[in-house]
Amino acid sequence: MENYDVIVIGAGVIGSSVAYHLAKFGAGRILVLDRTQIGAGTTSQSSGILRTHYSVIENVELAKASWQVFKNFSQYLGDPEASAGLVACGYLIAAPDGNKLDALRSALDGQRAKGIQVQTLDAKQAGDLLPIARFDDAALIGYEPEAGFADAYLVATSFARSARRLGTKIIEGVEVHTLLHEQGHVVGVDTSIGRFNAPLIISTQNIWARDIERWTGIASPVNAERHTVFALEGPEPYTYQMPVYKDLGSPGMLYCRSYGGTQMLVSEGIAGETLAAPDNEQGHISMDTIIEVATQVAERFPSYEAAGVASSWTGVYDVTPDWNPVLGRVEGMSGLIVGYGFSGHGFKLSPGIGRILAQEAIGLATDVPLTPYALERFRTGSLLTGKYGVGAVS
Repeated sequence: MENYDVIVIGAGVIGSSVAYHLAKFGAGRILVLDRTQIGAGTTSQSSGILRTHYSVIENVELAKASWQVFKNFSQYLGDPEASAGLVACGYLIAAPDGNKLDALRSALDGQRAKGIQVQTLDAKQAGDLLPIARFDDAALIGYEPEAGFADAYLVATSFARSARRLGTKIIEGVEVHTLLHEQGHVVGVDTSIGRFNAPLIISTQNIWARDIERWTGIASPVNAERHTVFALEGPEPYTYQMPVYKDLGSPGMLYCRSYGGTQMLVSEGIAGETLAAPDNEQGHISMDTIIEVATQVAERFPSYEAAGVASSWTGVYDVTPDWNPVLGRVEGMSGLIVGYGFSGHGFKLSPGIGRILAQEAIGLATDVPLTPYALERFRTGSLLTGKYGVGAVS
């Protein structure tokens, strides 16, 4: 039995960020527990895209703060060896006439209102940035120069290393069996290696967040959803200088980015395969799925009609009913703070979320209000539903 001031459950990119920020704020004795290894779960499956483009304005603030960290990552951590693997190539998003057009216009206006540099391009300007794509059907094209992609695993391990440097204890390969609580207040956790005591627990369990409901009886709506990612080998290179692209005109709302050389990383930004139970093992990818995605890619990138599948994998999102995270204290269980249900946004927002959850834990005012992200919104109906509908654009 050991005593701590704070216990963090989960050492993915969110949990590692929380741990670092707790240590940076001087939160006392901090323990992080992970069922496998730092960053080895859903974090390692991330496509790594970074953007501030959201139709939910609360997410814009978090993404803006997070981008500033990613841009200056080693300086932020005070570790010259830390790297986010950042490729600052920009972010293009386009919509044809139709039901996504007003949502795109509104989201771009929302970014501008938050002081984010966003440009509106015509088809020729967009083609100059991404010459392998066609834009003749685009009614509106937005461009965010301060965007790109990075490496989620590198970020998680860098946060964790910096947290350890500041005194945080991280134990890998530990299963948390239950949350211990007395008279409505958390007192610790029981694990595969014994009991650890703390008056404050921060759960960053992503697809395993339903454990909270099992441990406390408090409804925690989150599902595990499997999504497929492809690396396509094309005849024309998708270079690191070319921006990430979001295609609101495709049936799957495709997102694409360079994967090095002549390869494109591509996936759909809509609902995936709902799993009966949390499982981040690699799933089966059907030929129908390959054909469906490849057809959409060829429609937007004509030369990629001749592309081959270089590699493919599956990743799992922790999805809430409104596709936005649950953040903050849990009503009815004093001392319990959660960060789960990121629905594909977790890596993009991880520096900002780690900071605000740490602020909440030690009683500081949070940089971004947590009220809109409260678990209670699912009971009251105050959902954070994005203007694009179901899917990871939000």
